Amino acid sequence: MKKKYLVVWEIWNMSFGFLGIQFGFALQGGFMSRIFQTLGVEQSEIPLLWIAAPVTGLVVQPIIGYLSDNTWHSRLGRRKPYFLIGAIFSSVALFFAPYSTTLWMAAGSLWILDASINISMEPFRALVADKLPEEQRTYGFVTQTLIIGIGTWIASNLPWFVTKIGVSNEAGPGMIPMSIKVAFGIGAIIFFTSILYTVFTTKEYPPDDLNKIKEKKKFNEILKDFIDQFKSMPDTMKQLGLIQFFSWFAMFTMWSMANPAITEHVFDAPAPIESNYDFNNDLDAQSYKVENSKFQKASNLTGSYMGIYGLSSMFFALLLTIYTSKRQINRKYIHMGSLMLGGIGFVTMYFINDYEYLSISFILIGIAWGSILSMPYAMLSSAVDENRMGTTMGIFNIFIVIPQIIAAIGGINLLSSWLGDKTIYTMVLAGISLIIAGLLNFLITDKKIISY
Repeated sequence: MKKKYLVVWEIWNMSFGFLGIQFGFALQGGFMSRIFQTLGVEQSEIPLLWIAAPVTGLVVQPIIGYLSDNTWHSRLGRRKPYFLIGAIFSSVALFFAPYSTTLWMAAGSLWILDASINISMEPFRALVADKLPEEQRTYGFVTQTLIIGIGTWIASNLPWFVTKIGVSNEAGPGMIPMSIKVAFGIGAIIFFTSILYTVFTTKEYPPDDLNKIKEKKKFNEILKDFIDQFKSMPDTMKQLGLIQFFSWFAMFTMWSMANPAITEHVFDAPAPIESNYDFNNDLDAQSYKVENSKFQKASNLTGSYMGIYGLSSMFFALLLTIYTSKRQINRKYIHMGSLMLGGIGFVTMYFINDYEYLSISFILIGIAWGSILSMPYAMLSSAVDENRMGTTMGIFNIFIVIPQIIAAIGGINLLSSWLGDKTIYTMVLAGISLIIAGLLNFLITDKKIISY
C-alpha cells in the first residue's frame, strides 16, 4: 500500500499520546527512588527494587508488539486498542503509587505502572512505520522525541511546582509528601487524556491481509513466529541492539540512582535513616525532621534538574525536526556524537560542587536522550519488514530491558564499586557506558540505514 505524506499536524496528532506516556516515565524515573528512600530503603538496595520494571518489559513488549501486528478492530484499528488498555492501567497505577505505605506496595506499584506503560508505548513506535512513508520516518520518530521532551520537563518539575503554589513538601517518618501525591495525580490525568487525543484524531491503515489477521493461531505457532523472527534478525538490528544495551544501562542507572547520588554529593542532603534516630527523644525527632526536610527539598530540586534533560532533548529534537523535514541526515554520526556528549554530561557530575552547574550536565544528557529515542528506531525501521513492525519493535526492546535487568541485580553496585564507594560513582559509570555506546556506532556500515 502506498502511504500518503502526512502534514505536520497529522504527525503531531498521532504522536501526542507520547506526552502522557512520558509523564508516566518521568514521574516513575524521577521520583520512585525518592519514594523508596522515604520508606526507608538503603541506597545499595534501590536498583534491585527496580528489577520488576525491565523484567516486565522483557515479557510484555514482544507480546504486545506481536498482538498489535495481528489485531484489527473496525472502530479502533490496529494499535489504538493497546494505547487505551495501557492508558487505563497506567493512570490508575500512577494515582495510587505515592499512597504506598510499605516498600512492597511501592515496588508493586512500580511493576504495574511499568507494565502498563509498555502496553501503550510499543504500539506507538510501530504506528510511525504503519502511517508514514520511508522518507518521513526519521521525521516521525523525531517528532515523538520532541513530545517526549516536553513531557519529561513538565512532569519532572511537577513536585517542585505544586510545592511553590502551597502544597506541602514535608511529611513524617515513612510518609510520602503531599507534593508527590498531587504530582502523580496530575500525571495520571494527563496520561489518559493525551492518549485519548491520539485515539480520536488518528486513523490507521488496515493490514494488507485482513484474512490472515482473523486467523486464530495456536500458542506453538505464535512461539515459532517469535523464534523465526529472532533468528532472522538482520545484522543492523544486532548492531543497534549492542548500542542500545550500553545506552539503556546508562539511563537505567540514572533513573534508579540519580536521586540518592545527587542529593548526597551535590546538595549534601542524603536521606536520613530512621533507625539512626530515637523518636521518643525530642532532640532526635527534631534532628530527623530537619534532615528529612533538607532531603525532600533537595529531591525536588534534583527532579527539576533532571527535567532539564527532557527540555534539552526537546530542543534537540526540534532542531532535527526542522532539518529532517527538508533534508537527509547521517543518523550514525548524529547518534554517535549525541551519546558521547551524554556520557561527558554524566561524568561531569562528579566534579560539581555548586548545584547550578547540574544544568550543563543534564543538557548534555538530554542530547543523548533525544537521540536514543529517535535514531535507533529510525535506522531499524529502514532495515526490517514493516508488516511485522510491532513484533520487531518488541524483539528490539529485549536489548533495552536486558541491560536494565543486569544493572538491577548487581551490575550497578559491582561496577561502580570498582570506581569508588561513593554513590556519585554510579553516575560516572553511566557516563562510561554511554561513551562506549557512542563508539559502537562504528559497527554500522549499511549506507541505506545510515542516511535518510
